[in-house]
Amino acid sequence: MSTHNRGAVSVVVIGAGPSGLAVATLLGLYGVECLVLDRWEGVYPLPRAVHLDDEVYRILNRLGVATQFAGLSRPARGLRLLTPGHQVIAEFQRSTDIGAHGYPQANMFDQPDLEQLMRDNLRMMPTVTLRGNVEVLGVTQGNAAVRVDFTDRVTGIRESVRASHVLGCDGANSEVREAIGADMEDLGFEQRWLVIDIDTAAPLNQWEGVHQLCDSYRAGTYMRVGEVRYRWEFRLLPGETAADFATMDTLHPLIRPWTGDIPADDLHVLRVADYTFHAQIANKWRDRRVFLLGDAAHLSPPFIGQGMGAGLRDAMNLAWKLAGVLAGDLPATALASYQAERKRHARRTITLAKLVGLTMTAGGRFGTGLRRFLGPGLHLVAGLAARSWAALPSGSRVRLSALARTSVVGRLCPNAPTSVNPDANRFDDVAGDGFALLALAITPEECERILHKGAAPVVPDPGSELHQWLVRYRVAAAVVRPDRTVMFTSDSVSGSLTRLPSFLSATAHAERTKR
Repeated sequence: MSTHNRGAVSVVVIGAGPSGLAVATLLGLYGVECLVLDRWEGVYPLPRAVHLDDEVYRILNRLGVATQFAGLSRPARGLRLLTPGHQVIAEFQRSTDIGAHGYPQANMFDQPDLEQLMRDNLRMMPTVTLRGNVEVLGVTQGNAAVRVDFTDRVTGIRESVRASHVLGCDGANSEVREAIGADMEDLGFEQRWLVIDIDTAAPLNQWEGVHQLCDSYRAGTYMRVGEVRYRWEFRLLPGETAADFATMDTLHPLIRPWTGDIPADDLHVLRVADYTFHAQIANKWRDRRVFLLGDAAHLSPPFIGQGMGAGLRDAMNLAWKLAGVLAGDLPATALASYQAERKRHARRTITLAKLVGLTMTAGGRFGTGLRRFLGPGLHLVAGLAARSWAALPSGSRVRLSALARTSVVGRLCPNAPTSVNPDANRFDDVAGDGFALLALAITPEECERILHKGAAPVVPDPGSELHQWLVRYRVAAAVVRPDRTVMFTSDSVSGSLTRLPSFLSATAHAERTKR
């Protein structure tokens, strides 16, 4: 069979789930030419992920969909751990108001709605093309490019395209991961769970947060996802499958503690499926010009709601580095930090998810002791999962514990609405899509030098939250990366300028042309 050569693009993204859509959009915002290939024509219709935190919400804003997402999501009030009798062991509240990162701390949504929103937004990127109904056959690396072979599933025509880089966002059964010879490391967690999605207009009158039922016999989770959408997850016993709960007669006893006297006829079952929750991480996330993102690189149990968000964090970390290398603004060595930064954080997040899972499901004296010991401290889990050094500077030799106490390096810069001025502009609104130099004071001459390097000068108003943050950590000046991670701090703006990279993103190029 002959192969049609479709020429070359800068980046091929394989997989159009949340991670693939996110990284393609971010690259498109930098003007990078991308081809996104996906097996399916449209959005996978069944619900999967249902939660994201304020930091991932911040990434959605960078993609350009935060306002629309607000219309299809609902803030949640946090997490409760419950005994088998549904008494509260502990409650960990999350603010439904705008927090330090500019958005509510816990947000429930339906993944197909979010994916459709991201697809619609991607269509506005003139340099990005999304092709569905294609089957990727192979990824082959040469000295200067990567060849991707694929088949159009409608016409049967075999095609190929060359790319400078290929991003494997093709999920847990990743073909790209296999192509680069990467293996998944088992982190020691495997459980089979039943997932139930139900629509009902009847009020359940439950606490508006996530309920984690700690029961060594049958642990469970309940959460309200939308106005009429609810989800339950229950651990399956040995030998059980989703088929054992195919009727309301068998399903209803599981959910009745939350639905009460609501007639079964008022509960519309959307899906009953069994899933095996894994804790795994790829031993390598990169081979030369090919990278892994999302579930292709890591799989987490869902107990702290960070699975999908981890993939979007991958996209945020890699996109600006790859765009800078392709534009010649950053050295190729900048790409080496992707695995070092993201793998460390992903492993830590998965470990925390495992810990919550064990707290819910462990039996005997061990389980009881674990819940008594960890219950009072589990309020830290959501925060640690999201905020435990999303990206440390490559080559940093500072011990993590010491860094946590003394430095903002490796932390995300705050993004509260009052961060910069009384007009409630968020930091992200004024920092743009490149680097930012944040300081207590910047002279006009320093401002010009910052702009010349493509960065944004940011001076917070006295008394604002961002100003207080700088004072609290005794920071005179800080360079913030495009992914909003603090890259380094300095005693002066001039000291920061000597280490500030030149990074002329699409926005910066346009601004320089105007000047």
